[in-house]
Amino acid sequence: MITKEQIAEEYRLIQDEICAALEQLDGGAHFEQENWQRDGGGGGRSRVIQNGNVIEKGGVNFSAVYGQLPHTLKKSLIVDQDDFFATGISIVIHPKHPWVPIIHMNIRYFEMPSSVLSDKPLRWFGGGIDLTPHYVIEEDARFFHRQLKNCCDTYHHEFYPRFKTWADEYFCIKHRKETRGIGGIFFDRLAANDELSWTDIFEFSKSVGRTFIPVYTELVNRNRDKPFTENEKNWQYLRRGRYAEFNLVYDAGTKFGLETNGRIESILMSLPPQANWAYNFQPQPGSEEEKTMGLLRKGIDWAG
Repeated sequence: MITKEQIAEEYRLIQDEICAALEQLDGGAHFEQENWQRDGGGGGRSRVIQNGNVIEKGGVNFSAVYGQLPHTLKKSLIVDQDDFFATGISIVIHPKHPWVPIIHMNIRYFEMPSSVLSDKPLRWFGGGIDLTPHYVIEEDARFFHRQLKNCCDTYHHEFYPRFKTWADEYFCIKHRKETRGIGGIFFDRLAANDELSWTDIFEFSKSVGRTFIPVYTELVNRNRDKPFTENEKNWQYLRRGRYAEFNLVYDAGTKFGLETNGRIESILMSLPPQANWAYNFQPQPGSEEEKTMGLLRKGIDWAG
């Protein structure tokens, strides 16, 4: 049986790999690390990179926390136990260039001991990876989704269509009636079953984590040297505003971190360094901005 300590150690290794690769990709900035302890049990290491050649602000955070689960989370998870353990990696990268996309990745593991409701420990994996282009480039969107499909298909043929649909639903800014970006994959409460062992699911979780670097490196290098205008930069700030709205209103990881007394700087590292909100902004007809808005919707078959 895979232990929670083994899972946490593998996630730490993936954090190291990703940070080293992002520094190489940026070619200028380096991560700053801050180790922290959580009141109640556990802690983590937050790594932030800022003002680089490519990355304006990025975070690659690892945590392994434990202790007493708050009553609000016990109710939402429908559990009767207090003790919990959770470990994971969370990544958000905000690039300088408006034609380079924002990217988010998260892999996590959650465990509770057996309870009066079950004689078995409650445990599962969750996570996903999604892309938020300021401008949707259809060729890039197809590349992104096909790479995720390849990752999913290695483990189960139903993973990509199921998790892609889940991402479409999850990363929806309901009050705007638009998606945050072009989606990706999202999964939660993924546990062993008749077809997949705990080892299978753990390997899938790690594969999602290790898909991040080759995919994002390709997307950055396709677009990092394109010229851009002041109008395109202003559009980037507006799209960042939408990103911030989603994270503050809907994001489950943000809520979990706040409700478990997590470290506030690590929880809110996903917010962009600058974002704008314009009253009732309407893109010009026929513009790239209008085209992007038309592609921020659920159900597009990017991998087809």
